[in-house]
Amino acid sequence: MSGPPTSIREARASDHATLVRFAAAMARETEDLALDPATLSAGVTALLADPAKGRVFLLEQDGAPVATLMLTTEWSDWRNGWFWWIQSVYVEPAQRGRGHYRRLHEHVVALAAERPDVYGLRLYVERENAAAQKAYRSLGMHETHYRLFEQATRKG
Repeated sequence: MSGPPTSIREARASDHATLVRFAAAMARETEDLALDPATLSAGVTALLADPAKGRVFLLEQDGAPVATLMLTTEWSDWRNGWFWWIQSVYVEPAQRGRGHYRRLHEHVVALAAERPDVYGLRLYVERENAAAQKAYRSLGMHETHYRLFEQATRKG
C-alpha cells in the first residue's frame, strides 16, 4: 500500500465536477445505470450546500481526488444514537487495490469514535459485488439480517 502521499478532506463546492463524474461512473459500473446529468448535478449541488443532507470525503493522491465516500445519518430510537450510513463509495479504477477505501473507512471510524452519540456504521452493497463485501468484512463490518426495500415516489 505504499506509494505517493494521500490525504483525506471534506468536499467543497469546487469539487462539484469530480463528484458528479464519480457518481455517474459508479452508477454505470454498479447498476449499469446512466444517471440524468441535470438531476445528478443538482443533487450534488444540494448535498454540498446543506451539511444536513450528508458529508462527502475525498481521498487525494498527490493533490488529485481519486476516491470518495459520503456519509448520511439515521437516528435509532432503539439505541438512542446515530447510525452513519456509508454511501457513494467510489475509487477510480486505476487506483483500486491500493488501500484508498480502507483509509477513507478508517477516517470515518475515527470521526465516529470521537462522537458518543454515534452508535455504528452501516452500508448497503450489491449482492454480486463480492470484492466490496470482502473489503467491508476485512474492516470489521458484518452482514446483517435485514433486507433493503425501496419504493420510488417520483421519477428521477
